[in-house]
Amino acid sequence: MVLMTIITMLVTLLFILWRPRGINEAIPATIGAILVILIGSVSLSDVGQIAETISGAAITIIATIVMAIVLESFGFFHWMAERIAVKAKGSGIRLFWYVNLLCFLMTLFFNNDGSILIATPIIVFLLNKMDLENHQKIPYLLSGALIATASSAPIGVSNIVNLIALKIVHMDLYMQAAMMFFPATLGLLLLSMLLFLRFYKSIPKTIPNTVSGLTAAKYYVLTPVSPPLSEKERSRFMRQILIFVLAVRVSLFIASYFGIPVSVMAVIGSVVLLGWRWISLKISPIDILKKTPWYIFVFAFSMYVIIYGLHNIGLTIWLIQFMDPIVSGNLLHASIIMGMLLSVLSNLFNNHPALMVGTLALTEMHLNPLTLKISYLANVIGSDMGSLLLPIGTLATLMWMHIINRENVKITWWQYVKVTFIVIPPATLFTLIILYYWVSWLF
Repeated sequence: MVLMTIITMLVTLLFILWRPRGINEAIPATIGAILVILIGSVSLSDVGQIAETISGAAITIIATIVMAIVLESFGFFHWMAERIAVKAKGSGIRLFWYVNLLCFLMTLFFNNDGSILIATPIIVFLLNKMDLENHQKIPYLLSGALIATASSAPIGVSNIVNLIALKIVHMDLYMQAAMMFFPATLGLLLLSMLLFLRFYKSIPKTIPNTVSGLTAAKYYVLTPVSPPLSEKERSRFMRQILIFVLAVRVSLFIASYFGIPVSVMAVIGSVVLLGWRWISLKISPIDILKKTPWYIFVFAFSMYVIIYGLHNIGLTIWLIQFMDPIVSGNLLHASIIMGMLLSVLSNLFNNHPALMVGTLALTEMHLNPLTLKISYLANVIGSDMGSLLLPIGTLATLMWMHIINRENVKITWWQYVKVTFIVIPPATLFTLIILYYWVSWLF
């Protein structure tokens, strides 16, 4: 049973990374999960426990993606792209920073997968309208993807696997943000600066001042339908939407602080926004069923089943024996070692299974509350930022590689790692060190 479970996990990862004939990542993950159950490594009662563990996270992320779909229907993201093009004022360097800011905010307000799925086609279309060459597009697209994915570290609600791990270690969203937002944001600023220095010579210094005809990209996942408003009315309408989304995001933390399920507030926000769209655009909510990327949740659930099988056959016991002497003695060691370990595991096996394995191991190490918290947060940094060393480290970067290839932008693995091997290790290590000092100061 042990050998069969390990082989199943390795073969599943192989097919996820290989994606023969372009199959969706959720298919091999689902087959792997079914095999692990049939082998007997995961029982049906385990499956029920897994469903209970991830249900709240899944509902929250679904509600967030629904909000993103509604905003796309309003033309919100096209409006944002137009604003970026205007504010760049003909400067490629300004455009670089605005693209990074867009990707950061997209993840902060929604989630990393939604940021990649929606922002990447927008950025590609924007760059195409500016008639930039392939090598000139790489600084914007690659930096945007890295920032979008790493930006899920500051708050747990921006990544489904982070939310699942929060549930496992019994940490509320408010506490996670209080301990993580400052160090993770400083880490993102350093990552942005390193990316800028790395790409400075490749960034075009001048770009077209205006971008006309900014409508739908050829391969848009969602089709925008803007209300018939004047430019001034449209801007006011978009700002109202932005304020509403910000209010919903803040409500998640308020709910977490008072012990209200975060998923409840997320669902209320998405339902209100759906009603707003129905009244404004006369679009029925039924289209959400088609446009929501359900496979993300099938993938997450299936990977958790496989990882739970590894947990049941003793993988976490081995990790505990390896980590316990290092983590228990010193908070700085706990932060750096756990973060780096999760970075390595994420790049070998993808960050979904890596963070789940690391988190399950932490819960059985009988650590004191502060060491458990800092070790878990270090896991998240390794999973969300350290995982970016290779394209296979996260599902978001795998989707990003697929999208840019579909959009005929050529970025090879070699071009990717030439950048990430320079910027990711120092940014990750810096964030882990700042995490230690910040948490030590708070407590």
